[in-house]
Amino acid sequence: MMGTGRRRLWLTTAVGGIGLSLYAGWLTVDDFRDRSAGERDIAAACDHLVSGAQVMDLQGGMMRAQSDDDNDYRLDVRHLPSACTVYRVSGSHRPAELFRLIVRSSDDSEPVNKIGDKGSPFFTREGGRPKRDVTAVADRKPEEWPLGDGRLGSYTNFRITVRAECGPGSGRAAPKLLNVTAVALYPEVSADDRRRLAHLARSATQQLTQRINCRTELPALPEQMSPVPSKLRPAVSAAGSCRWAGRLAKKQGQARLPDRALTVPARNANPAEGCLLAVGPSQVRAIAETLDVDQREYARHALTGSPWWLRTMSYFGAEAESVGFQERSDDKRLKPGTAGGGDGIWWASSICDGKPALHTLTVDFLYDNILGHKALNSLFRAYVDDITTRRGCTGVTFPAAKNFHDV
Repeated sequence: MMGTGRRRLWLTTAVGGIGLSLYAGWLTVDDFRDRSAGERDIAAACDHLVSGAQVMDLQGGMMRAQSDDDNDYRLDVRHLPSACTVYRVSGSHRPAELFRLIVRSSDDSEPVNKIGDKGSPFFTREGGRPKRDVTAVADRKPEEWPLGDGRLGSYTNFRITVRAECGPGSGRAAPKLLNVTAVALYPEVSADDRRRLAHLARSATQQLTQRINCRTELPALPEQMSPVPSKLRPAVSAAGSCRWAGRLAKKQGQARLPDRALTVPARNANPAEGCLLAVGPSQVRAIAETLDVDQREYARHALTGSPWWLRTMSYFGAEAESVGFQERSDDKRLKPGTAGGGDGIWWASSICDGKPALHTLTVDFLYDNILGHKALNSLFRAYVDDITTRRGCTGVTFPAAKNFHDV
């Protein structure tokens, strides 16, 4: 027979256990309610283009997430470009940015593809201090790799863009081109999360094309999405989209040309292909020795807050019809079939596979003065000759030599 003391202890433990079980049940129900509410909120904020559940599975999964109450951060496909932002909520901590979905179209007031030196690829400070080697890593804006052969879109380690071209039979509201971008807003994005982002971007594109009667066929996601490199390599041995730069340096000598490159795989079906070139510290110092005294200050800035870099980008088909740059307070659109430039931006045109193409060059606003008009003209021609030959393009139109004389 159980003694009185032991029986009291057993009863206390049993009741306490029941209480803990009920408390755990309440937590589970509350968590479930929080998650369900979060899923609904996310879907509504993103105009029902994505599954709230899939968004909440990012970053290891979570029970609480919320969208921004500000209408500027809620997506409305009737008024593009538009975007929604989602925040992770944990305990008493302030909400942290988790995810963003961005939708753009070729019918927007601003072009889908923007060129220009407004967004440097490099952060110039690290831990509050100037970086010792500013152009070693494109840590601010790495080059985007093609998703598969590029027809589906492009990606970086934290950002996936899926594109759709609306073909014959599309509705009146359908633009020629749609871009849907899913962005992870937290560091260290895992391979699994990169895959989730790709599924979110592709499913959102499917939802949108069906809603606006955009007749298109989206390729399947590639089986592999390799990590996208951000570390620049020697330009002289560059392959892929930057191969032309290595050949140019070997042919003409290094002189004041960039000595670093960040290349992407060259895919002939890719409708948007870029190459990033930059100048490393040793090359900056070598160039400084050849500069006039009043220009040597540029070299000092290049080692700290204003790195020297340039980027080539080519756009094909529907992508070429929505390219522009910011000129003062307005967006200037480039017209396929034209050529021109100045003030750090140049472009040429061609016809590739029966479709229009634009080939562009953006140069950092200080570096174009260092290179000079002859070197810029020669460099741009080498690039355009390479990509148009590789793609079998015809009808190439170059900027006039006078377009390079303002540097």
